[in-house]
Amino acid sequence: MTASIVYKGHLRCDCTHLQSGTVIETDAPTDNRGKGERFSPTDTLCVALATCIVTTMALKAGDMNIDLSGTTVAVTKYMLSDPRRIGKIDVVLSFPAALQLENKDRVILQRVGDNCPVAKSLHPDLEVNIEYNW
Repeated sequence: MTASIVYKGHLRCDCTHLQSGTVIETDAPTDNRGKGERFSPTDTLCVALATCIVTTMALKAGDMNIDLSGTTVAVTKYMLSDPRRIGKIDVVLSFPAALQLENKDRVILQRVGDNCPVAKSLHPDLEVNIEYNW
């Protein structure tokens, strides 16, 4: 088992990662009767995508003796209403200005990011836009 989840009431959950004991709380968004005081379940899906992209890129970059430390990632979620679901996710990666890579290395890393495990697990109807700002 990966995680244990307890519904706390009031549209909030505590999610415990069993290996580390780390806890993530979720809350329903304000547009769906929640307080919006924590990540919503759909927020966590978007964050999972963004962190998977940069993490898998960093794994490959390490093999290439490239350090991606300082890279920032912005993720934006767009909801649809019928049925209620995520319709689009925009992910923008911004790399440190000091990171000077040859084009071939950028292409390799972008392909890795585009094909991270979370991206490959999403439904094909979900529009995903990934922007790499080198």
